[in-house]
Amino acid sequence: MRAFLGLPLPLLVNLVGSLLGFAATVTLIPAFRGHFIAARLCGRDLNKRGQELIPESQGVISGAVFLILLFCFIPVPFLNCFVEEQCKAFPHHEFVALIGALLAICCMIFLGFADDVLNLRWRHKLLLPTAASLPLLMVYFTNFGNTTIVVPKPFRPILGLHLDLGILYYVYMGLLAVFCTNAINILAGINGLEAGQSLVISASIIVFNLVELEGDCRDDHVFSLYFMIPFFFTTLGLLYHNW
Repeated sequence: MRAFLGLPLPLLVNLVGSLLGFAATVTLIPAFRGHFIAARLCGRDLNKRGQELIPESQGVISGAVFLILLFCFIPVPFLNCFVEEQCKAFPHHEFVALIGALLAICCMIFLGFADDVLNLRWRHKLLLPTAASLPLLMVYFTNFGNTTIVVPKPFRPILGLHLDLGILYYVYMGLLAVFCTNAINILAGINGLEAGQSLVISASIIVFNLVELEGDCRDDHVFSLYFMIPFFFTTLGLLYHNW
């Protein structure tokens, strides 16, 4: 399905939904301000004058908007399969990958909010993200199962062009989930730093995906954009209130 500017129709639907998600995030954060303060999920802005209480844990609102957007978006990439004549075979592997990614993201958002409420210890913060990444790792194992990596040029004379990591590949991906979550979370306390860093990272990934749309791995980059575009705009709405 081709649409405006040569982009696939699902991406344009995703973009429109993301803009609505931005507006929803900007609107809902002040709307729920009183609820968070009443639940004592609040603090004082040490970077500004005055002692007014401000709500904390607002990432759960942008996270909820993000999930709702993508839950509604689930059928859009598969619209062709609602018309028998246009559907050769339902892409079950893409559908499972989409659902698996959403499940892992949902678990991460839940763990982030639980940390704010329960003040989890560091040993929990190290173990729980690994467990939350298991659905995604299982989807990758069943759909692809490729554990071979391209060796960096300085090490190719020793290890060769490719190296099969085997089970260590999945160990690495689980540890990467721990790093990604805590690398952002550890910056909490400085206005706009967490949301700002996430915004810069997502913007760079979006630019890379768009540049690579004409390459050999087009479908992979389109799949990445399904998540990155809503994440960018919902995070932008969070950053608007996070200065």
